[in-house]
Amino acid sequence: MKAENATPQVILKDVRKSYGQLEVLKGISMSVNRSEIVSIIGPSGSGKSTILRCINALAPVNAGSINVAGIEVNDPKLDERALRRRVGMVFQSYNLFPHRTVLQNIMMAPLQVLKQNRADVEQRARALLAKVRLSEKENAYPGELSGGQQQRVAIARSLCMNPEVMMFDEVTAALDPETVKEVLTTIRDVAAEGMTCILVTHEMRFAREISDTVYFTDQGRIVESNNPKDFFENPQDDRTKAFLDKVL
Repeated sequence: MKAENATPQVILKDVRKSYGQLEVLKGISMSVNRSEIVSIIGPSGSGKSTILRCINALAPVNAGSINVAGIEVNDPKLDERALRRRVGMVFQSYNLFPHRTVLQNIMMAPLQVLKQNRADVEQRARALLAKVRLSEKENAYPGELSGGQQQRVAIARSLCMNPEVMMFDEVTAALDPETVKEVLTTIRDVAAEGMTCILVTHEMRFAREISDTVYFTDQGRIVESNNPKDFFENPQDDRTKAFLDKVL
């Protein structure tokens, strides 16, 4: 975890991002160490998801710098494919291909993007299906799965690219309460194996249990960050206190 391997793997320095006249990120700086688990929490519209989108080059930054595993994300000559081999991202919507089976969905990117050996990819995909406890669903189609099962397939699909960093953007937001737990258990398993994880989540208890560091964002700025115990039990900023009073 954090103390053992203090090697920064994701570094944001004074990152600013605007959509037209609306400044969404107003100077975000944060550092995520190898094998660290970071949760970003905050009210809607505070810039949480935009931070992830900037790290993965889905949203170009207006100012500042982002470095992921030695790759300068804001480099005009950025190889986006190389970046996304290092950084896996799972969204609120599962984005599975409806006309392909679960196994085919998981295998697609390593075969088509990385041009990897089919037998190797299939072996890895089956192992990942076992990890997310869906081995019996390999021949099912997404429409035959619950939302929680589809989200676990999406996680396995992202892991099949062998990323160094995994990002989860409100992955339980669209799920029924009874399926939230199975997805959170899957994320917990991924984190337990030493994967660097950045989560945007509104699941406060989960954030407290799993995180090494919790960041609170409000109006495009990081207001406060700390270890989970101190963050939740002794918040320092009035905005953090007000937010936690509402959600806890």
